[in-house]
Amino acid sequence: MTLGVDGGVTAEQKRERWLERACDLSAVVGGLVLVAMAGMTVVSVVGRAFFSHPILGDVELVQLGCAVVVASFLPYTQFRRANLIVDFFTAHAAPGTQRMMDAFGTLLYTLSMALILWRVAVGAQAMHASQESSMLMELPLWWPYALMLPGLSLSVLIGLHQTAGLLRGTSPGAAS
Repeated sequence: MTLGVDGGVTAEQKRERWLERACDLSAVVGGLVLVAMAGMTVVSVVGRAFFSHPILGDVELVQLGCAVVVASFLPYTQFRRANLIVDFFTAHAAPGTQRMMDAFGTLLYTLSMALILWRVAVGAQAMHASQESSMLMELPLWWPYALMLPGLSLSVLIGLHQTAGLLRGTSPGAAS
């Protein structure tokens, strides 16, 4: 982290550090859910194979958990600029042109994430209002929708931050 002109940490750097910590935490939560799902799957498969007694609803839990895991990892990949970029046509463009195209791509990503965030929030409200639940375990289906919202919200914040930085020419986020 570089210091500001006066030797202190700038507000921009504090914001960047907060976003980095938040996306790291989101990825850790997603990782813990993923490990829990893997462990449950192993126990269920062993139970099915050796004891004829799998975990009831294991497939339901994996389906619901996968949505939460993906939403939890999205901020980390966006902050680290680890999403797939096809730069075949822009590889030899001027740095300013590349930065503007990166800003446009990041803006499109951010708008897509905002749309997904909005629809997931609407879906969570609808699932809660209708009291819809999973078939076997009768878990409320709005729970995984609600658990996706923090990761999606953070993805939108990171996208907005990165788009603004690219337009300013400061290129925020971990570029390495």
